[in-house]
Amino acid sequence: MAIYRFRISFEDFDEVVREIDIKSTQTFEDLHKAIHRSTGYSAEKSSSFFVSTDNWIKGDEIAYLPNQRKIDRGVALMEKSKLSSFIEDPHQKFYYIYNFDRPFDFHVELIKIILETDPNIEYPFLVKSTGEAPKIIDKNNFGAVAVSSNPVSTEFDFLNEMDFVPEDTEELEAMGGRGINTEEKSDDAEDESEEADEFSDNDTYEDEEYKEEDY
Repeated sequence: MAIYRFRISFEDFDEVVREIDIKSTQTFEDLHKAIHRSTGYSAEKSSSFFVSTDNWIKGDEIAYLPNQRKIDRGVALMEKSKLSSFIEDPHQKFYYIYNFDRPFDFHVELIKIILETDPNIEYPFLVKSTGEAPKIIDKNNFGAVAVSSNPVSTEFDFLNEMDFVPEDTEELEAMGGRGINTEEKSDDAEDESEEADEFSDNDTYEDEEYKEEDY
């Protein structure tokens, strides 16, 4: 029994990388679940690995929670498919699609074969985690996002979480800021305010309710 080390990266987010060690006798389901322990996504989504060429052209499919059409076609199931049965090359590649309803595409590449297991390690084992997995849009709540978690390494992601607050109002206005309140008003500002009030008295809008209906 050997240990396979796979490098997993998002097809569209090259900076997000995971490296996972897993026993050759373990299944694609074990790898599938290990990937999503490292991304923070739910593993209980219909997904598939595809045996791939060096150019990421998809071949035979190994599925998790397949639809009936795939079952009728006799697709290989992750829970019954050992990794060693599909490794034909020391740099074997798999194209992986997670969650067919809201898919993310991954490149999975065998980068190392270790001939001895470590008795102190429970496999699958996350060796390396770089970058935070992208957010998933909740299709049942338009506009809401579920932020994935990165249980291993967030030291490179703290800049993304910082709120930028402009030091002065000119900078905020340059950024399109609105609704700035100041404690003191100049005489010119007061005159402008009075003119605005006078204009509003003659405005053709009927009332605030009418304005709200426009939005």
